[in-house]
Amino acid sequence: MTTTGGRTPTTDPATERATGERERRRVSARVRILLWLLLVMAVALASVAATTRSILLRDTDQRINGLLAQEAGEFANFEEQGFDPQTGRPFTDPGRLLRVFLERQYADLDEELVGLVGEVGSRPTQIIQQREIPVGRPLHEDADARRRIYASPDSTGVLDRPEGEIRWAKVTVARYGGEPAAAFVVAFHPGREQARADEVFRVLLAISGVALLMTTGIAWVVAGRILKPVRLVRTTAAQLTEQDLTRRIPVHGHDDVAALAETFNAMLDRLERAFATQRRFVDDAGHELRTPITIVRGHLELMGDDPAEREETVRLVTDELDRMSRIVEDLLLLAKAERPDFVTPEPVRLAELTADVYVKARTLGDREWVLDAVADREARLDPQRITQAMVQLAQNAVQHTTAGQRIRMGSRADGPRVELYVADSGPGVLPQDAEVIFERFRRGTARRGVRGTGAGLGLSIVRAIAEGHGGRVDLRTTEGGGATFVLTLH
Repeated sequence: MTTTGGRTPTTDPATERATGERERRRVSARVRILLWLLLVMAVALASVAATTRSILLRDTDQRINGLLAQEAGEFANFEEQGFDPQTGRPFTDPGRLLRVFLERQYADLDEELVGLVGEVGSRPTQIIQQREIPVGRPLHEDADARRRIYASPDSTGVLDRPEGEIRWAKVTVARYGGEPAAAFVVAFHPGREQARADEVFRVLLAISGVALLMTTGIAWVVAGRILKPVRLVRTTAAQLTEQDLTRRIPVHGHDDVAALAETFNAMLDRLERAFATQRRFVDDAGHELRTPITIVRGHLELMGDDPAEREETVRLVTDELDRMSRIVEDLLLLAKAERPDFVTPEPVRLAELTADVYVKARTLGDREWVLDAVADREARLDPQRITQAMVQLAQNAVQHTTAGQRIRMGSRADGPRVELYVADSGPGVLPQDAEVIFERFRRGTARRGVRGTGAGLGLSIVRAIAEGHGGRVDLRTTEGGGATFVLTLH
């Protein structure tokens, strides 16, 4: 935590209140998923129940209409073809016709068969079957309803009453002159049939309610299990600090949530590497720059008035400042190596690149420079970075050899791999030093001839360039003594 003037900054109370308000207003994803699921299920179940009721009512209407048509058709046939059992001749009395027909019929429970005889507009006489009809007010007890049906010019219809709906069909029995003398009426009371459809609707609603309750519990548990990695992501993100980036989210399964956890873990890996690089840069810079700064301060504090002494002090200070500048440049280069654009590969002819590097390296020192094998093929690499790495290896070879000693440079191809190498004839590298010389600010424990004044970053830069190309740098022994550094690129 940063401090200002020795005091720890505090959070603005207004900001804390606003954050608290947002937290209280926020609805969790688990609740939102559950609410949407319940809404969709409620609409679906209600639609199923309403559709079922509609289908049942439609089937009831079709059955009633069919029954009315059947009864009316049977009476019409009987009127046309029937004979009076007493006389053996066709019926001449409408009342006798209706009475004989009704005696032979077996009506449904909610069905009424009624014969009406008399003048239209008057109160007709009725002929009925003697049986109980389970409705509030049957047609044979409702004189007004009978009169309205008898006087209606229609053959079918629906009669709405406070006591319940009646659906009816009528067949008129006419006198010889054509005027009505009687009528056969089929009446159906659909109340109980409709009540059964309503009962099924209510049962479905009750079952839907139970299903919603069960779904609520199951969905709550399932949503919790599915969103558990998301909550872990949130919790982990809230607990992350610059000092602790080691927390990771356990990954289970292969679904989208698992992919989210893997992506978050990969992001944490990148953040951890970035912060580690930043801390290492600061630590390395502070460690390596402390010594030259101390030297510069000490010489400046002890500098006298003697011109020769002042000249020597200026020379030493300038040399230390140059070394500090080189250290900062190398550290910045290593920090840039973490970026994806550190290298920019392009097609390069290895023969030309090897020759160019050889020409530049020859100016580094009075040595026996030898251009060894050259690979005549094309490779995708960053020519500037590879040149920088090879020149650094050549400079390293110069520092650990003496005048006149041989230094060989070259390149070769091994299948898909490409190797560029620098081999010197110096004292070589001890086995215990081979593991540390590529680390920052690390040098071998034993001298390899004349040591340079570098900060120990050269081979670290070479390794960073090799890894930026997806390759590596290896240390190999040289036949006859010395060290061979090889850049292996894929």
